Amino acid sequence: MQAIFKREFKSYFNTMTGPVFTAVLIAFTGIFFVAYNMVQGYPYFSASLSSATVVLLILVPVLTMRSFAEDRKLKTDQLLLTSPVTVNQIVFGKYLSMLAVLAIPCIFMIAGPLLIKAYGGTALASDLLAIVEFFLLGAAYISIGMFISSLTENQVIAAVGTIAVLLLLQLSDSMSSILPSSSFGSYVCFFVLILLAALLVYYLTKNVFLSCGVGVAGIAALTIIYLLKKSSFSGLIGSVISSLSLVSRFQTITQQSFDLSTIIYFLSIIALFVFLTVESIQKRRWS
Repeated sequence: MQAIFKREFKSYFNTMTGPVFTAVLIAFTGIFFVAYNMVQGYPYFSASLSSATVVLLILVPVLTMRSFAEDRKLKTDQLLLTSPVTVNQIVFGKYLSMLAVLAIPCIFMIAGPLLIKAYGGTALASDLLAIVEFFLLGAAYISIGMFISSLTENQVIAAVGTIAVLLLLQLSDSMSSILPSSSFGSYVCFFVLILLAALLVYYLTKNVFLSCGVGVAGIAALTIIYLLKKSSFSGLIGSVISSLSLVSRFQTITQQSFDLSTIIYFLSIIALFVFLTVESIQKRRWS
């Protein structure tokens, strides 16, 4: 895993991907810092980070698009998959290399809270925590982008797909208001989501019985709960979709309120998509 990490990390800075990612993220965060904290005198660095999440949404797909798609296109993934390393080591090596690239601008961001503190700011601990949460938000974005990259050999498709998914997650708060609010409407939406989950299981495993089992069990459980507690489904799909938003959870730090559930949610997203990436590569290894 260490060899994969070193190779991947160096490759980002042997090309323009690493330097551009680092420079653009630092530059835009610096612009927001000057605008909010220096000019307007806002005492919390978290406001600058909140605006920088939009930049992160665009930069992360550029970072992740080549993680697996390039190897698959050049057929160099066959060398990795037949080498004496496990799929877990391959995935974690690549993922940690991208986290290392993300960590570089986050380290430079520490200068912002220190400058605010030097001018009399009192929220140093909160601002440093905001940087940690920003890093975890980026780590969650990277895990999603890495998974999408593992599904295709086209880097452009990987980048566009990642932007689309991240944009949907960012807009999930707004989307929740246009979803059905009736109990039956929520039931239908959950029904479709379960079918999509079953299709994803089939794509990753090629196991018809497992995917059908997931679909049938999920739909049966959903139907039973709906029949027993129909009233609880009213507006439920909107609430669930709204809760999926990564950015809205990050925004809580801008109100100087620490929420442990936000950290747990980010870590859960990371664990889920790293696991899905491992399963995706495993499927390719044995196909």
